[in-house]
Amino acid sequence: MSDRYAKYDRLKFDYPAERVLRITFDKPESYNSVDAATHTQMTDMWIDIDRDPDINAVLVTGAGKAFSAGGDFTLIENLTGDFDTVMRTWKEAKDLVYNIINCNKPIISAINGPAAGAGLVVGILADISIAGKRARIVDGHPRLGVAAGDVAAIIWPLLCGMAKAKYYLLTCKPMTGEEAERIGLVSLCVEDDDLQRIALETAVDLANGAQSAIRWTKYSLNNWLRQAGPTFDTSTALEMLGFMGDDVREGLASHREKRAPNFRKDCPL
Repeated sequence: MSDRYAKYDRLKFDYPAERVLRITFDKPESYNSVDAATHTQMTDMWIDIDRDPDINAVLVTGAGKAFSAGGDFTLIENLTGDFDTVMRTWKEAKDLVYNIINCNKPIISAINGPAAGAGLVVGILADISIAGKRARIVDGHPRLGVAAGDVAAIIWPLLCGMAKAKYYLLTCKPMTGEEAERIGLVSLCVEDDDLQRIALETAVDLANGAQSAIRWTKYSLNNWLRQAGPTFDTSTALEMLGFMGDDVREGLASHREKRAPNFRKDCPL
């Protein structure tokens, strides 16, 4: 393993094929949840990947039965009511998305099992997203008591249309890999036993292709996402604003206690 990635100790890096870098969320005991340190590493690694002359494609997946369950309770708890932490996290959340968009290497995600939160950012923003049939994709921000930030506003309406985006983002209903493919949220849905093989074959195909053509095609297509930048920046700012309110405390408590939340019924908007 190149020393370039040795500092990213919260994730697993390996080379399953020539010029293919595989990144694995590797905390299976908690469904590959993301703590603060992992979130920072997830954000920063794309700059090193962009500059790495030895790889042509990136494959991202999760260890065990999940892709990634998203931010863990400690990360969420530390955000709540802490202005300085919220501001730092807002910048990092934006950088995570923009670093993926601007990374010159094609990214393939193999979404195995649950995918939510920060992990879902990588899964959905990947240039080619491949889900297993047992995948369970959900954006649960409003269920937590904050606006749908992360990657929702920048890409969900573009992938599956505004009607479907609003339905799933407002209700926080989960969807299977098959449903995600049906509405266009992911590139492909395959049998779970075939997921890793097909994802790796796709990465190898891209690694062996005409690199300037592939990278320039990705860059130009991602201008659709760059145009949505102001909308995305607003969504993440409003998500962070929610961490200063009361609803997120109730949302977090209800998750911990495994019960329905009792949010305030009024809103000053």
